[in-house]
Amino acid sequence: MISHDRLYIGGELVEPAGTGTIEVINPFTEEVAGRVPEGTNADIDHAVSAARTAFDTTDWSERTVAERAVILAKASGLIQARMDELTQLISTEMGSPSGWGMFGQVLAPSMVLDMYAGLGDTYQVEETRPGMFGPVVVRKEAVGVVGAIIPWNVPLFEAVMKVAPAVIAGCTVVLKPSPETALDPYVFAEIMEEAGLPKGVLSIVPGGREIGEYLVTHPLVDKITFTGSTAAGMKIGAACGALLRPVTLELGGKSAAIVLDSADVAAIVPQLLDAGIMNNGQACVAQTRILASRENYANVLDAVTEAVAALVVGDPLDPATQVGPVVAERQRERILGLLDTGRSEGARVTTGGGRTSHEKGWFIEPTVFGDVDNKMTIAQEEIFGPVLSVIPFDDVEDAVRIANDSQYGLSGSVWSADVDEATAIAKRIRTGTINVNHFAMAFGAPFGGYKNSGLGRELGPEGVDAFMEKKALSLDPAAG
Repeated sequence: MISHDRLYIGGELVEPAGTGTIEVINPFTEEVAGRVPEGTNADIDHAVSAARTAFDTTDWSERTVAERAVILAKASGLIQARMDELTQLISTEMGSPSGWGMFGQVLAPSMVLDMYAGLGDTYQVEETRPGMFGPVVVRKEAVGVVGAIIPWNVPLFEAVMKVAPAVIAGCTVVLKPSPETALDPYVFAEIMEEAGLPKGVLSIVPGGREIGEYLVTHPLVDKITFTGSTAAGMKIGAACGALLRPVTLELGGKSAAIVLDSADVAAIVPQLLDAGIMNNGQACVAQTRILASRENYANVLDAVTEAVAALVVGDPLDPATQVGPVVAERQRERILGLLDTGRSEGARVTTGGGRTSHEKGWFIEPTVFGDVDNKMTIAQEEIFGPVLSVIPFDDVEDAVRIANDSQYGLSGSVWSADVDEATAIAKRIRTGTINVNHFAMAFGAPFGGYKNSGLGRELGPEGVDAFMEKKALSLDPAAG
């Protein structure tokens, strides 16, 4: 069992202010995998003060982007050097299959670091424009102290998504990880320190909702960035609105994969499963609504059902496992309730539909629902488990309508032998990211959502812009 008795604050491992502890439970064994101190408001005060001091009294924000980018490049290499350790640790914390987690949980964060490090030579913090009376210098300046709150589903990836662009911008960060995944942030802290991050630039205080709320409204914080549920995001957005505090919110999704009749169903079904059930279905970008024409519906439903039924469910540390347990007992019970709702509203379970036979572990059978109407609860609510709904459409116009008939707009995909047709359809879907004939995240492009999927964008140069204030400096007209 892993045990930590200190918090990483101001670049040091320090005694916590309180006496509470967080027990991290292995969702496969249901046993304690580790313990860490539970952060308190006083610990948040300490962390924010360290971040404030580092921002206000050191040269951190005055360094060049290229200098700060070097730190991220080193951190990427250090993550790769500890890839096996991190993969197993995160799988133990939250149940992610290690075969998927090697890429999704560990290599992907390294790739994001590389992308941001690559901006060192191209990201411009100043440009000169013509003004009414003379030149105007438009400057980008670091927003200041950032409060970053991340979820449990891809903890290292989300930590990097927040910290890396803030580093490029020259901000300092107080990171609040989820209690479910409070172990891997200690490794992240070691990596960032070894990479050369100055003391005070990053502090990490794990804890629950209460200290998250305290961080959001802390008077010395300049910006909040949050990834999590839409309900929590709305509360955070309201709190930041009352304070006129900048906020980035990456929230829920209920993305649609539109399968046109010309698509090779046998060829694309494995990709649809990767897109819909990756990380045990615990992904905001998961393509959980599969749309097929009525003429091709039975073919698509049968193919998806057969593939899902064949998935290997078991120990997340076994490389053969494709689906592990969900993160917590409460999550399993919530999903089981939604499965019951799906049946009661008239959807038909074609495979799965309940708990597995495992004696231990918070498992849900990989499940497919057929005969789903898009108005049903299972087609509208984010289930966050290994559950797919296959929905029929009448024609292309109907497919677009159904895809857009959602409170969310985070991701999506269109599958067709006619690339031009698929691309034209993709442009009509009200979503922040969408793919044609594949599923992936483009780390160099902006990521975020329409509607209830959030506010603002992460990744790419736009991800750095989110941590910058813009200043217009009008030069003396007489200076020539």
